[in-house]
Amino acid sequence: MFRGVVAIVVFTGFAGGAAAFDANNYDAETAPAEALEYGLDSYRSGDKESAIEALSFAADKGNAIAQWKLGQMYAEGDGIAEDDYKAFELFSEMADAHADDIPGQPSSRFVSDAFVALGGYYRDGIPDTRVKQDLTRARQIYSYAASYFGDPEAQAKLAWMYYNGEGGERDSVQAARWAKLAADKGDVNAQALLGHVLFEGEGVPRQPVLGLMYLTVARDQASDSAEWIRDLQERAVSVATENERRTAMALAEDWRASKVRQGR
Repeated sequence: MFRGVVAIVVFTGFAGGAAAFDANNYDAETAPAEALEYGLDSYRSGDKESAIEALSFAADKGNAIAQWKLGQMYAEGDGIAEDDYKAFELFSEMADAHADDIPGQPSSRFVSDAFVALGGYYRDGIPDTRVKQDLTRARQIYSYAASYFGDPEAQAKLAWMYYNGEGGERDSVQAARWAKLAADKGDVNAQALLGHVLFEGEGVPRQPVLGLMYLTVARDQASDSAEWIRDLQERAVSVATENERRTAMALAEDWRASKVRQGR
């Protein structure tokens, strides 16, 4: 759900002057950016207790990056007792305050992550809290992150919701549309879904070569545990013609080479 490890590295040195922040003496005049930097430095050094204290201070002051990182720690039980509802509250604060942030800004990736997390909480619900399963709301949230921020994870999850008819009518055309956007950004689950829809022609014109290409690319990148991707690809290979197989494999190789050239 999160892209946390890489994201923290991006913000190394974000605020500057981390040494000036004293976790034992901060007050209302302390800059949230100082607390954020101290918190991230503490986290990287393994001092998660100090990290939580400093990040909580910055989060309470409305610092979006601190809210995001603290929410992630609550969601994963990372250095603190796991608490999905607390994570939900932090991500909600971010979404409410930064929904209109300009995409492409350094902070927008964190805001987008918060929306994806909220979509997941509404999709599944949080037991013993007021956050109940609401698939319609989940689809709306994924749709916002997918369209406004262009988030590939949101695009992939939205594609699957359209494909499965979750939160609204089933729509294979919309599923293929959103899956393609995410697939071309490297999302493996979206590649598999798009490949399956195109190969089978589910609600869209059948394109077996392109479908098998995406399925092959997905299988090459999928983890060993993603047996469903392997099964879809093997089934497609078994029913494709020899010419379709050869052409799809060549296209898959070209696709991989192009991504290498692009540094992905």
